[in-house]
Amino acid sequence: MPLPTTLPIPDDVLRIARTLEDAGYEAWCVGGAIRDTLLGEPNTDFDVATAATPEVVQRLFKHTVPVGERFGTVAVRTAQRYHEVTTFRRDVETDGRHAVVQFGASLEEDLARRDFTINAIAFHPLKHEWRDPFHGRADLERRLIRAVGDPTARFREDYLRILRGIRFVARFDFKTEPLTWTAAVEAVPGLANLSAERVREEWFKGLRTARSVRRLVDLWWAVGAAAVWIPELVQTSEAAGAWLQHRSASFEIGGEGATKAPRDPVLLTALLCRDPVAVLARLKASKAEIARAAAVVAKEGRNARATGVLEAASRLDIRDHNRDLAAQDAGSRCLDQGLEVAATAADQDAELAHSKTTPSPSTTLPSTKLVSPRRSSECSTCARGLTCVSTAR
Repeated sequence: MPLPTTLPIPDDVLRIARTLEDAGYEAWCVGGAIRDTLLGEPNTDFDVATAATPEVVQRLFKHTVPVGERFGTVAVRTAQRYHEVTTFRRDVETDGRHAVVQFGASLEEDLARRDFTINAIAFHPLKHEWRDPFHGRADLERRLIRAVGDPTARFREDYLRILRGIRFVARFDFKTEPLTWTAAVEAVPGLANLSAERVREEWFKGLRTARSVRRLVDLWWAVGAAAVWIPELVQTSEAAGAWLQHRSASFEIGGEGATKAPRDPVLLTALLCRDPVAVLARLKASKAEIARAAAVVAKEGRNARATGVLEAASRLDIRDHNRDLAAQDAGSRCLDQGLEVAATAADQDAELAHSKTTPSPSTTLPSTKLVSPRRSSECSTCARGLTCVSTAR
């Protein structure tokens, strides 16, 4: 299927691109927003790749934040939000965690340093031109995660790409190209060299976005990541066996609206791991997040964590509230919805306990907040997951 003739690009992104182009610098839309738009997924977080250096970008735009300036990324503030503008670059040196980059690269060189083909697609928002040198569009149609170029080299450059790859598989219900999967499994020992903060962010993002939490857990075990970072993670086959043995639930089931609540990664971690407090401490979660996990443990008891969720899920009147779950088996839907319901119930308990010790302000004023730039361990513009910026989001 050919690429569309145009894409719905937000007006503020068009203004950024026009400013750069009028100053004589190429400007292309890249990153996850291009991928998601082609898949029909909502995403307004468009990033821009440009020939302009960070210094030039800061000179051209009045409101900027250097979120990763020495790696080429500057956040440009518009009336709606911040958008990351990143200079074309090539890798000079990497060690699996950090990269030394060089500016002055072409768009094609910039795309060649990305992780997967589906993230190496660029669209010119003013000329309506496409660049897809690694056939990412074809892989989107095949529902396939494939590394750009040599997969062994890509994972060696940044081992976080292993976790990104399985997150995309779980989120989009894709498969992994065989050579890419083999290279990921072989590179798994390198995950031990990553910072805990980067691993935590990938784990949390996976829990928030996976179509099936059950499949995400299976992928973490299958690739070997769970053994390295979260050995306490309950394998789904093991959890199912325990459910059949114990037949008891840890949480009461809330109303049907509970299944529509956003997934909370802290609570899901508490429900999916034997010792969630140890897991979150290892991943360097905040004290508040660790305390919330401890509250879940206190609520459900030590021995009924995964079994209770599965029992709770088995009593649900399952309804396919997500069109994307249609392709999943009934057991996966049961587990996912049960996790969300149980997490909501646990969160209510934790909030109730917190409210008993925390005084409430007499007046709560509404506030409007501009979307902040991502100070993340993941550079969405280059789809690498560099440690070039802060891990706080």
